[in-house]
Amino acid sequence: MAKEGSAPIRLLWQVETASLLLTAVLLAAVVQVASTSAARATANPATERAKRPDREKGPQGQLTKAFKGRLPITELSEDEAILHTLNRLGYGPRPGDVERVRKLGLEKWIDQQLHPESLDDSALTARLDRYPSLVMAAGKLLDQYPAPDVAAKRLGITVEEYRKRQEEMAKLHATAARAMGETPEMVPQRILEELAIAKLIRAIYSERQLQEQMTDFWFNHFNVFFYKDTDRYLVTSYERDVIRPHALGKFKDLLSATAHSPAMLFYLDNWLSADSNAFERLKHAPPKPQTPQRPPAKPVGQVPPLGPKRGLNENYGRELLELHTLGVDGGYSQKDVAEVARCFTGWTVRDLRTNPEFYFDERIHDPGEKKVLGKKIRAGGIKDGEKVLEMLTKHPSTAKFISAKLARRFASDSPPPALIAAMAKTFLKTDGDIRAVLQTMIASREFWSRQAYRAKVKTPFELVASTARALGADVDAPMPLVQWIARIGQPLYQCLPPTGYADKAEAWVNSGALLNRLNFAIALASNRIRGTQVELPALLGTELASDQKIGDPKQALDTAIEQFLDKQISPETRETLEKRSTDPQVLRAKLDDPVQQVDLGILTGLVLGSPEFQRR
Repeated sequence: MAKEGSAPIRLLWQVETASLLLTAVLLAAVVQVASTSAARATANPATERAKRPDREKGPQGQLTKAFKGRLPITELSEDEAILHTLNRLGYGPRPGDVERVRKLGLEKWIDQQLHPESLDDSALTARLDRYPSLVMAAGKLLDQYPAPDVAAKRLGITVEEYRKRQEEMAKLHATAARAMGETPEMVPQRILEELAIAKLIRAIYSERQLQEQMTDFWFNHFNVFFYKDTDRYLVTSYERDVIRPHALGKFKDLLSATAHSPAMLFYLDNWLSADSNAFERLKHAPPKPQTPQRPPAKPVGQVPPLGPKRGLNENYGRELLELHTLGVDGGYSQKDVAEVARCFTGWTVRDLRTNPEFYFDERIHDPGEKKVLGKKIRAGGIKDGEKVLEMLTKHPSTAKFISAKLARRFASDSPPPALIAAMAKTFLKTDGDIRAVLQTMIASREFWSRQAYRAKVKTPFELVASTARALGADVDAPMPLVQWIARIGQPLYQCLPPTGYADKAEAWVNSGALLNRLNFAIALASNRIRGTQVELPALLGTELASDQKIGDPKQALDTAIEQFLDKQISPETRETLEKRSTDPQVLRAKLDDPVQQVDLGILTGLVLGSPEFQRR
């Protein structure tokens, strides 16, 4: 029986690919992801694969304790366990990763990932230094990357004149940058490009793979849409200063950081939320003296103007309960949404257009008593909202909801209830320690089960990152790869609803997206993506490189299947690949001509476009 979610992947083998294989239609009736053959992965050429000893199991077929430690791995071979770990806790293996993990020991590798501060990532830092916006505060971004109306005003010209001037400058000075898909001007679009580039570079090259997975997970969980006006200048610090530092810490700290974040307050309109009676009150009584509030331990600065009269906005209160903590079935009511919103009145942003930062404005806070989830809230001032956050982080529904989302991300689209329950128990016991919850998941039999192995479909981001890693690609200009992620269906930082991108197979599998996945794999393997270089002959082995001159499609296919699929391939997929491997375009020959040379790029792309590689 095929695994759940595999049927949509079969569409890939039923889609006409005229642009790649002319008149061919990739064939396969039923593709079942192979799950019983031993997985193999290494960066070395074929000679190294051939001489590798069989050391997967100890006596009576059990994995050695030196390899697995205390991990309850009973259904996977040693190589399968390594690949499962690299694909779930990271973005897939690079050439040589399997052997490195084997030598280090799987449990030790996982422990290092759970403590990323122990890993040297200086090589990644050097790659990121090319993108200056990544380290800028929101105020600096507003100054350095002005919107057209702001830039035009500075120059004393109209917006239309400014746009025309920018177009003319781009034509004269930006040929090289635009050839790589990058925006050369200091405009807001460049901020998004550098964010997306950095995200992909981290996924491909960072040694701290789990840190990158968790940063992506939490940004998606606490989603903010880049193109909502001023959020264009707030998302950089949001991911850098709010999400990333807390990705493996305490959930309560992460939740509090997002609640205080100008990016979140602006995205969900809480910065405008006010007690509708506050403005009438202020007419008849002077405001209370302001006292410094958290954050900061710095000068409070000027009190911002009240702005126009307005009322309660429930957006943040609703998403805090439904998406950030309890979940839609978490036991709250619409009345609770309104009461939570009242608690967060006054949580706003000051200096929005110059130097945005969190500010609690007690003048517009609702001072009345509130009742949330049956409990009275009367702490007063900013503490009303903080009390709500504290209640929610300790609530059993939050523990269950967060655990279920983590299990769905890392275990399966439909995680076993027993696994969710065990993770939720740890969440409550450890006061929401994210690292401890992950440890419980990783230490479970469910995580290492045969059913979980290659049971997840890769998102477009995961696919592009894992393909670049598998090929050992040298990415000098990442923007074309970022554009491919969007083309396959996941434009980074551009998910409009607060739900974030879906984490289940059905969201990513349709005929158009699957065809784009195949097109991408062939383009990357064929060195047809600007700014990225792949050396296939060296990767696939010296024997194959010399054999290219006479052409041996079967050997080429077998080697690619071993390198990228580790011999785990269904009969249907193999049959389809074998038929395509003799296509004249793959063989670089005209019809009826003798074979001259195997096109490793197309052949490898077909293997990387297979259903087996689409799963993790």
